[in-house]
Amino acid sequence: MTWSPSHPILVSSKRRHRSKQSKVQIYRLSRKRCEEEDVKRDMELMNLKLYLENRSIIEENEKLRKRANLLHQENLALMSELQNKFPHLDRFSTTLLVLLQKH
Repeated sequence: MTWSPSHPILVSSKRRHRSKQSKVQIYRLSRKRCEEEDVKRDMELMNLKLYLENRSIIEENEKLRKRANLLHQENLALMSELQNKFPHLDRFSTTLLVLLQKH
């Protein structure tokens, strides 16, 4: 049947069908946008967590670096002290002496 003013039922039916179709399309689009927003929000949250974890690792690394530097300074001071006690030994011998005393 073709559309004509004499068939208002047909017109009304087509309008309802188009309206339902439009609503379904709008629903799908809005659902897709919501999903995209959820993904974006999840990615931002993951990014923030990784950033905070990275900052924590960097801070721990700095602490370890400072501690390693202090241990190195202490090691140099002890080596100097040993060389003063045993001036006839060279640095290699002093290091060997330290290693032998540990065992």
